[in-house]
Amino acid sequence: MNRLMMLLNVFLGIILLSTAGVHAELVEGRDYKVLQNPQPTQNSERIEVIEFFWYGCPHCNNLHPHVKAWLKNKPDDVDFRYVPAIFRNNWIPGAKTFYTIEAMGEIDTLHDRVYDAIHRDKINLSDETVLFNWIARQDVDKDKFINHYQSFTTQNQVARSNQMMQQYQLTGVPVFVVEGQYVTQGKKGGTPQDTMRVLDEIITMVRKNKTP
Repeated sequence: MNRLMMLLNVFLGIILLSTAGVHAELVEGRDYKVLQNPQPTQNSERIEVIEFFWYGCPHCNNLHPHVKAWLKNKPDDVDFRYVPAIFRNNWIPGAKTFYTIEAMGEIDTLHDRVYDAIHRDKINLSDETVLFNWIARQDVDKDKFINHYQSFTTQNQVARSNQMMQQYQLTGVPVFVVEGQYVTQGKKGGTPQDTMRVLDEIITMVRKNKTP
């Protein structure tokens, strides 16, 4: 019986050790980094969260359903926005696609579909001919889409994305920037759930810092 109790205690100890870090305190350098030159936010009275992403990124695709679920219960004092990242030239069509569907008011309809087309249906939406033909099958005005896609406004937005990536010192995606200062990709080797948990913890930290 004593041996059995000893084994049970060892087992319980292992469980406690394995779960102790689930809600561990945030650690700078492990869970997030702090920019030496914080960037201004759009509304100083609210907490700004930006997700930098690329439609072709499998990690962004895996995280996206969790971001959507989080947005349904987003804290009232948080402003959230997507910004497409551009690390290589073949990422530009994805950025232009995002800004085009945003300008057309089609984010709710097409944002998910773009991810699905690339990752589930294996459609190469980086090829503009393929992209435009795909758009025509989505009950979207193809000519209007092309006009937005090729517009000077969209080109400026792409240039702004490049500038923001440099300002936030990004090295990969998906990544969240909170309050123009805290940059996180979640816990290293963690799950999408871990990433969203770290985001919530950073928001809580920022909220406490904002409170007089």
